[in-house]
Formats: sequence, C-alpha cells, structure tokens
Amino acid sequence: MGATDAPRDHRPREEGRTRTRRAGQKGDPDAGRGGRGANFCLSRDAVENTRQSDTDRSIRHASARRWRDGSLEPFADSLAVEEPLEIRLGGRRFTVTMRTPGHDEELAAGFLLAEGFVNSPEEISEVRIVPVRRGAAQENVIDVILAIPAGQLRDRLRRNFVVSSSCGICGKTSIDAIERRIEPIESALRLGGASMLKLPAMMREAQTVFRATGGLHAAALFSAAPALNGAGSGIGLVLLREDVGRHNAVDKIVGRALMDRMLPLKNAILMVSGRLSFEIVQKAAAAGVPILAAVSAPSSLAVELAERVGMTTVGFLREGGFNVYTHPERIV
Repeated sequence: MGATDAPRDHRPREEGRTRTRRAGQKGDPDAGRGGRGANFCLSRDAVENTRQSDTDRSIRHASARRWRDGSLEPFADSLAVEEPLEIRLGGRRFTVTMRTPGHDEELAAGFLLAEGFVNSPEEISEVRIVPVRRGAAQENVIDVILAIPAGQLRDRLRRNFVVSSSCGICGKTSIDAIERRIEPIESALRLGGASMLKLPAMMREAQTVFRATGGLHAAALFSAAPALNGAGSGIGLVLLREDVGRHNAVDKIVGRALMDRMLPLKNAILMVSGRLSFEIVQKAAAAGVPILAAVSAPSSLAVELAERVGMTTVGFLREGGFNVYTHPERIV
C-alpha cells in the first residue's frame, strides 16, 4: 500500500456506532427495493452474524504511548480489526482473504460475482458460518453453497482466477478475457460536476469505524435516481462499507446489491478511498456501475479496462475538483 493509497488518520477522538439488521427487514437502511433473490438464504448463524454491530466487530482497543512534548504518554487507542476469512465452496476451501469482520456474506457473494463464478442470486443457495468444536460458530470461516451443476462450476473455476487482499491479482489475466465475460455498460446516467464534488464529504460522514480508528478504506454507493434510494431528484448515499482492503469493501457493496436484486447498477455512482486499480474497475464493471470515482489516481490498466467496458472513471475527486479519464460524456 503506497503512501497515497493508505487511509489517512484525520479522526476525532470519539467513536461512532452503527447498527445492522438482516437485509430486507423492514426499516433496514441497507435493504434494496428488489428484495433478496428467491432461492438465496442465510443460515441461522450467518443471520445472527449480520445482526452484530459492525463497530463491535471492527474495532479493538489497545494500550499505546503517544509522543508529546519530548516524552511518551500512555493512552487507550482504537484499532481496526484485521482477520483472515476463509471462503469455502460446498465445504471445500476456495480462498482466504484478509478483511475487517462484518458483512462477510456480502463479501463472499460480491467476490464470486466479480470473478465470474456466479451470475445471479439464484446461483447461491446458502451462505453459512462453519460450525467448529462443540457446535460453536467460527466467524472466520464461511461456506457458500452454490446452485450450479458440478460440471459448469468446474468450467468456471478453470476460466477464472483467485484474488486475495494480500496479493491482489494472483494470476496472469487479460483484459480481453474479462471484456468477453462482462456486459458492456449501458446507462443514460448524467451527473453534474457540482454533484460529483459532494461525494467525498458524504462518504467521510458515513465512515464511522474510520473516524474511530483512522485505519480503514471505504466504498460508497450513491444513487442519482429514485430507483435506488426513493429520494427523487438529486444524489443520495445508498450504502457504505469499510474494510482494511479497498477491494473487500467493493465486494461487500457488490454482494449486497446482488443479494438484494439491485443489479445492474445503471443509475449508481461508486466511490472508493485510495486509488483506482484494475481489480476495482473489474468488480464495478461486473455490477454494471457506469461512474466509478476515487480520491486518488487510477492505474493505466484500470483506465484501459474502463474505456473498453464503457465506464466513466473519475480520479482525484476532492473538494476543489477532479479528473475524468474515460467516457466523460456522463459528466455534464
């Protein structure tokens, strides 16, 4: 993680708190309007897992010493939690990623969609926390039961590659292969420059765990149409996820949208902290996002992929302005 890519510590000293509910539940701020896929369900352990406070799972308190006025002084600090998550497919170990606990079922679903292993919520039968030792749930192991014929799954496994937060893209891939798999983005969305400039402040305000720790990336989904947030004209924050890995946060956004039948996200803007990498563009393209923005720079490969799939990419989005790298026709 480079210096411009790392989350910056501008936190106040108080802690924010968040609450989560089961997606689709009445009053759930994270629930989409389409509802969960007809065949998708969470096991009891996974449902209980989603009800835990993200703040409780994402923050750990530690004793530290701060250098002030020529001496070290003890103080209590709050740290972002980083733990491994093992994702299994039908009981078999598939991959391990380092992530911040919380919304793990979303992370798994979003990862599988972005990498081409699933195409719809109907292809995910169940997501469950794996029981270990005397029936207790191991929160760092999640098992995804797919409703895909074995031969078809083997073919998808051969055609795709595995991503982990520690190494990024862990295999040789090509834009041509991804372009063949991902539908071109078609969206009539147009957004004014003044609306774009509002996004960074809206995202920061919702980053409760970052305010407490200064150690997490974020991905935020915004809507410019009532189809997503029911707010009429203007732009609104639909969903935000925080994680030690920027791509994990995007997977959680994409997974939530998949589970709530919101895809493709034709009227949405996705913003991430840090830079725009190739894999962030890939994940956003799999969800049909027409405008992808970041507070830092895009990579050359990210720009090339975005150009070919029809995505507008915005970099260095801050209060004073921004750069548009691909498909500028959507920014008016």
